[in-house]
Amino acid sequence: MKNSPRTLTAWTYYDWANSVHSLVIVSSIFPVYFSATALNEAGGPIINFLGFSVKNSVLFSYTISAAFLFTALLSPICSAIADYSGHKKAFMKAFCYTGAISCSLLYFFTKETTTFSVFCFWLSLIGWSGSIVFYNSYLPDIATEDQYDRVSARGFSMGYIGSVLLMIINLVVILKREWFGNISEGLASRIAFLTVGLWWIGFAQIPFSRLPDGVKKDRAEGQKVNYLLNGFRELRQVWADLQQQPLAKRFLVSFFVYNMAVQTVMYVATIFGSDELKLPGQSLIITVLLIQLVAIPGAYGFSRLSEWLGNTHALMVAVIVWIGICAGAYYVQTQSQFFVLAAIVGLVMGGIQSLSRSTYSKLIPATTDTASFFSFYDVTEKLSIVLGTLVYGLIEQITGSMRNSVLALLLLFVIGFVLLWRIPSQKVYHTHLQNAEVL
Repeated sequence: MKNSPRTLTAWTYYDWANSVHSLVIVSSIFPVYFSATALNEAGGPIINFLGFSVKNSVLFSYTISAAFLFTALLSPICSAIADYSGHKKAFMKAFCYTGAISCSLLYFFTKETTTFSVFCFWLSLIGWSGSIVFYNSYLPDIATEDQYDRVSARGFSMGYIGSVLLMIINLVVILKREWFGNISEGLASRIAFLTVGLWWIGFAQIPFSRLPDGVKKDRAEGQKVNYLLNGFRELRQVWADLQQQPLAKRFLVSFFVYNMAVQTVMYVATIFGSDELKLPGQSLIITVLLIQLVAIPGAYGFSRLSEWLGNTHALMVAVIVWIGICAGAYYVQTQSQFFVLAAIVGLVMGGIQSLSRSTYSKLIPATTDTASFFSFYDVTEKLSIVLGTLVYGLIEQITGSMRNSVLALLLLFVIGFVLLWRIPSQKVYHTHLQNAEVL
């Protein structure tokens, strides 16, 4: 039922529940622990994984690529089954529990269990990204169009507050281990992984208790539904529709390119600081926490900038800043320089993500099935993460230096900027303007 305050509030609690994975597992404590634990017997970073010798930081990057590629292939199939069966919440639960249990199993991550733990990390990413697809799709079901922005922003805020709260608790355990029986730093980190799984499952019960199961999609009598192919057919139809929407199509291409670099920076920044600059783990973790604090005013600042300059020009400003960040990262040598770069990353991180989503919303036709268009957007985002982290890891593997990988990200930002240049930076008021051919 739409407009139910209890349902809307319950929906936002899934952001509170799952955002701890992004902060603790992807961005802060786990990458530092991974870098310090996934070592060979001599203490070096070249380890054996399934019979292959690979550097631990490269393996970290490849694992992210593999997880999002798998999700990009799996989510259209699951979405199609959920649409035609009406069991949307069941799929959301399945992905949630897969991700949360995998996080909890990281408690057993030691040097001897590295291979097992890499698979747990991989499954946690699949669980997180897969559940988000169904979580986002609930918004049109429970809210009216005039509520989308407010409810979505409320969910984002809940995720931010919840993840920072658990992060602070975990930092207290790590930094004040004498309060907890002088446990080792490694055990304190592994306890953090366990708390992420418990937090995720526990608070997810709030939305699971209030969200509807889903509405079964109607089909003609006697019509057979191929669950395996139907989701991909819907994506193909969106691509065909985009051929008649040149501005939306051009934006998606530019988004795909610059998002490859944005997401890769967010996923590998901590590993870069740990392996390339040899920064202490506690400093890196606190830095990531500060980035979260800076990201909120940054997101609001770019929102105001878009009101002044228009969405595309505001995005171009953000991309220029990202180019500067990559150039700085190539030359950074000291902890202080890294902290300055991290603060700048925080300022543009939330801004470019929120502006990208809102820009796409303005460019797609209002009369078209927006759910299908955003499913296409979701797959585009995941594939950009796959390619970005894959390129980053491959260049590091070939050249032996993450700094060369950073130069590749810089090039992606430059290409993304050029592609954005071809899109008018103004609000599109009428559908026929969106459909006009732009030279």
